[in-house]
Amino acid sequence: MSAADPVTPVRRLPALAGTSALALTLALAVTGCAAEAKPELKVSGAYMPQPVTDTMAGGFLTVTNSGDEADKLTSVSSDVGKEAEIHRTVGQKMERVKSLKVPANGELTLGRGGNHLMFLDLERKPAKGEKVSVTLRFEKSGAMKVSVPVESTNYVPDGTTGKSSGESSGK
Repeated sequence: MSAADPVTPVRRLPALAGTSALALTLALAVTGCAAEAKPELKVSGAYMPQPVTDTMAGGFLTVTNSGDEADKLTSVSSDVGKEAEIHRTVGQKMERVKSLKVPANGELTLGRGGNHLMFLDLERKPAKGEKVSVTLRFEKSGAMKVSVPVESTNYVPDGTTGKSSGESSGK
């Protein structure tokens, strides 16, 4: 065979095409796996202690993320008040934060003495036995409605320490 033989490139073409097809298949498989990684959120243990004042109330719950990607709680709203905020407690001082992280394969716990929800400018004072509609908004997962039962003012769920976990972002 001479260097000008047209058969030589044709013989290499199937091998090159097979290698390219394999590389494309692997790239699509890796991309497909990355696209499947997403937060999978579930809310549990939600409650609001019956407020002692007519102007504000606290809210507590746990957000469990069984997905392989983190998310952030970015805002909250409710049918009980004009304003709702995400707070953390540092020392003895509460401060508003822009978001709280929900780690991948982890949880964000909002509880007494730590991270929590604050409902301000109450339009009505919720009483024990009622349910309050709360909408949690997440950076990646979007909005999630939660029906939050109102418990007694001094209610503490079984098995809790009252401490909260989760990282905050900004003030």
